[in-house]
Amino acid sequence: MISPEVRQKYRVTIGIECHVQLKTATKLFSAVGNDAREAPPNTLVSHIDFGLPGALPVLNAEAIHLATRAAFALGTEPERFSKFDRKHYFYPDLPKGYQISQFDEPIIGKGAMTIEVNGEAKTIGITRAHLEEDAGKSTHLAGKDYSLVDLNRAGTPLLEIVSEPDMHSSAEAKAYARELYLRMRYADVSEANLYYGNMRFDVNVSVSQTDELGTRSETKNLNSFRSVEKAVDYEVNRQIELLEKGERIVQETRGWDDAKQKTLSQRSKENADDYRYMPDPDLPPIVITDEYVAKIKEEMPVMPAEWRRRLAKLGLDKAATETLIDAEVEFPTAHLLASLERALGEEEDKDFARSLANWMVNVLVPHYREENVLVNDVAVRLNNFRAAYQLTQDGKLSSTNAKTLVIYISDSVKVTEDINVVSHDKGLVQVSDEGEIAKIVEQVLADNPKAAEDVKNGEMKAIGFLVGQVMKASKGKANPSLAQELIKKQLGL
Repeated sequence: MISPEVRQKYRVTIGIECHVQLKTATKLFSAVGNDAREAPPNTLVSHIDFGLPGALPVLNAEAIHLATRAAFALGTEPERFSKFDRKHYFYPDLPKGYQISQFDEPIIGKGAMTIEVNGEAKTIGITRAHLEEDAGKSTHLAGKDYSLVDLNRAGTPLLEIVSEPDMHSSAEAKAYARELYLRMRYADVSEANLYYGNMRFDVNVSVSQTDELGTRSETKNLNSFRSVEKAVDYEVNRQIELLEKGERIVQETRGWDDAKQKTLSQRSKENADDYRYMPDPDLPPIVITDEYVAKIKEEMPVMPAEWRRRLAKLGLDKAATETLIDAEVEFPTAHLLASLERALGEEEDKDFARSLANWMVNVLVPHYREENVLVNDVAVRLNNFRAAYQLTQDGKLSSTNAKTLVIYISDSVKVTEDINVVSHDKGLVQVSDEGEIAKIVEQVLADNPKAAEDVKNGEMKAIGFLVGQVMKASKGKANPSLAQELIKKQLGL
C-alpha cells in the first residue's frame, strides 16, 4: 500500500470514455431489434450485421435525434456536418473486419459538465462524442479450448463520450460517471442500465511527478460507479509502486476483476493509426439544419443541474437533494420533481413543498425501494398530500401516523377521496380532547408512581416515558404535546 507521503509526490490524471447505448427500436444500420437483453444468441441479426458481401448499411434517423439530445445534455450542440468512418481491426465478434464509427468529424464536438466533490464544483471538459456501432460479444468458457460468438449486440447504436483528462482523483471520476449517467437518463437518450451494459466506462489513468502526463493504462467495460472509483484507486497504487521500484508503465488495455478488486492486463493498447481509419464509402455524411436542432432544443427536459438549483429554494441538504435527483430516474412514473415544482408554484406553498420533499426522501422513496410497489403519479395527488400536510399543521397527525397516511395516499387513495375522512376512518387522527386525554393521564400516573415522582423531583427524562405510556394507552391517538402538558398540570408543575 502506498503511503500518503509517497502518494503526494505524484499527480494523477484521469480521462473517461463512456459508451452509451441509444434507446432506438432498431439497430444503427439494420432493421433488427435493438433490445438483446433476453434474446437467445444470434437471433437479432441481419445480413448487414454479419457483413455479408453486398450488404449496405442504412442509417437509423432516430439515432441522430437521440445524439442531438445528448449534445444538449453535454452542454453543447450537435455539429451540423459529420461523417462515418471505418475503424479496422480483426476479432471474431466483428465479421466485417471493421467497425463503422466516426473519426475526425464526429456528431458532437466540445462540451462540458460540472460535478461537485467535497462541496467544491469542478468543470470536466468533453472532448467529443461520436456515433458508432457496437461489436458482438465473445464468451470464453472456462476450461474449454474454444470461444462462442453472439452477434445480437453487433450493430447496436452507441454514443461514445470522451472526456478531457480533467479528473485527478477517484472521487472525481466516480462523480463524473454518475453525473453522465443522470444526464443521459434525464435527456431520455438511453436506458443506461448498467447491469445490462447499456452504459460502460473505459477509464484512462496515468501518474506523473511532473506536469507532463505519464504513460496511461485503460481499464475497460466498467459498469458501476463504484467499480470506476475502485479501478482508479487500484491503478494509481499499481503505477506508483512500479515507478517507485524504478520500473516503467506499459501502455495497455486492462480489465477489472470485481471479485478480486484489481485490474488485469489484457493487451497492449492500440493507437489511432493502428486502426487505419478511412471514410465509409457506403454512408453519406450527416447534415442537419439549424431548424432541426432548434426543434429538439425546445423539447429538452430540465437537466439535473437546473433541478439542483430549483431545489435549493427548499433548503434541503445535499444528501436529500441527490436522493430526489436519483429517484426521478429510478421511479419515473412518480414525477417527484414535477410535483415539487408545482407545490413551489405559489410562495405560500414553500413550507408544504419542503414537507413534501422530506416525505419523498424519508418515506416514499424508501417505501418504493423496499416494497417494489406500482408507483403512482404524485403530481395528480398533490391536493391529497396537501390535505395530509394541513392535518400535521393542525396537530392532528403524529409523525408515525403521518408516514402511514402518506404511504396510503401514494399507493391506494383515489384522487377524489377526502383525506380528512380517510384519516379518521383509519384511526390516524390524534385525540386532542383535553377531557379524554386527562382521564388517560390520570390512569397512567396512578400506574407509574415511581416515574411520576421522578418528574416531580425534576428528572424530566421520565416525562418522556409517561408520554409514551399515554400514547400506548390511547393506541397512538393522543396528541403527545397535550399529553405532556396535562402530565405536568396533574403533577402540579
